[in-house]
Amino acid sequence: MLLPSLAKAGAGATVLPTSDEGPITIGSRRELFVDRFLIDRLDGGVSLDLERPRDEGIALPFDRPWEGAFCGYATVLKDGDRYRLYYRGLPQAGADGSAVEVTCTAESPDGLRWEKPELGLFEVDGTRANNVVLADMPPFSHNFCPMIDPRPGVPADERYKALAGTRQTGLCAFASADGYRWRRLDDGPAITAGAFDSQNVPFWSEHEGKFLCYFRIFADGYRQVARTSSDDFLHWSEPERMTFGGAPLEHLYTNQTSPYVRAPHLYIAIAARFMPGRRVISPEQAEAIGVDPSYFGDCSDAVLLSSRGGSSYDRTFMEGFLVPGIGPENWVSRTNYPALNVVQTGPHEMSFYANQNYGQPTSHLRRYSLRLDGFARVRAGYGGGELITHPITFSGRRLSLNFETSAAGAIRVEIQEPDGRPIPGFSLADAVETIGNEIDRAASWAGGEDVSALAGRPVRLRFSLKDASLYAMQFIA
Repeated sequence: MLLPSLAKAGAGATVLPTSDEGPITIGSRRELFVDRFLIDRLDGGVSLDLERPRDEGIALPFDRPWEGAFCGYATVLKDGDRYRLYYRGLPQAGADGSAVEVTCTAESPDGLRWEKPELGLFEVDGTRANNVVLADMPPFSHNFCPMIDPRPGVPADERYKALAGTRQTGLCAFASADGYRWRRLDDGPAITAGAFDSQNVPFWSEHEGKFLCYFRIFADGYRQVARTSSDDFLHWSEPERMTFGGAPLEHLYTNQTSPYVRAPHLYIAIAARFMPGRRVISPEQAEAIGVDPSYFGDCSDAVLLSSRGGSSYDRTFMEGFLVPGIGPENWVSRTNYPALNVVQTGPHEMSFYANQNYGQPTSHLRRYSLRLDGFARVRAGYGGGELITHPITFSGRRLSLNFETSAAGAIRVEIQEPDGRPIPGFSLADAVETIGNEIDRAASWAGGEDVSALAGRPVRLRFSLKDASLYAMQFIA
């Protein structure tokens, strides 16, 4: 079922119109400003802006003989106090699903420093001193994509799950107790309708109460995305083609859709946007960096999409999220492809990773960091402006903000009736200026921080911003 289109910001009168659909129930969910879901109006030059990730350098070189220039389709998982990385090892190009492909792993205590364990599970290139978790099982190492099943009571030997396969085999289900030793869950394919020639991403959705898988299809001449759902990881629904809210179609090589860890009702997709035939570098530049001759005729970057469930992506931002870096090595085919999942790597920081220098001797995985919740932001300059939300209902006692201001800037919050009239005690005149740069700070008024008297009641929020950015908000106890 398609989701209803979301309202856009626009001009309005002093008394604001209300929707026949009723207020948006947000309860105590953290809401990120990655789309216009909550936004009714942006006034006074306030804008909704995409953030730019910080380049944190090489996280992992693909420098083992069984890894090489064509490593790809990485997945990063957080398991307790450890981080796990999985990726395809492939030293030379070939047909999808060849016997040369292996699935490799690396581990980290913090998501910053990575090591390749010597597992001894498979002999590859004459040695068992390697980090290979799957080999000699073509075509499944082509795009092996694991997940951790977080549900209580999951059998211990199925806590790790994975999907892998090609069009010829369909997607087959795997399971593991430790993430190293994998077995097939069934003899036949679990999902059969799809192209399956790139990464196919499964996860458990707390929001929808089922397993989801997002995967590649070809439609209308473009690489696009479909999704399917399951209650048991073995039997999957008829796939639905994802829509993009009327945005222009683009080739999305991988979609990398996953629930955001701090707001699992919100799915974030850092998708690889592929530009076939858009050649940037010359043959001479290609020769100088040692790229495979078949892999410099195209270029790619990454774009940010989001979804709140169902068969619809929001494409508020068409511009590049991860843009190629300086140097010809960043402008080859199939580079800048993000790994699956965004993970927290510090008290105020989250990270994602991307394959770079594809098809080159210097192929590696690179880390990029962002402020927690900071995929995008509502931004006002020195002249100031306002954000007014649609009517909402909430639960909680405090309104926590993830924000930053300059030394001269500030944020004030007014709570209004649905028609825009200020609620006594919570007007802009009552609001205390919120100044600083914090992940979690409660808004306050002359009477304090407590807003519990308004819980469950339809209200609007009016944010007055001056030289300030707002990343996320949450009503908390």
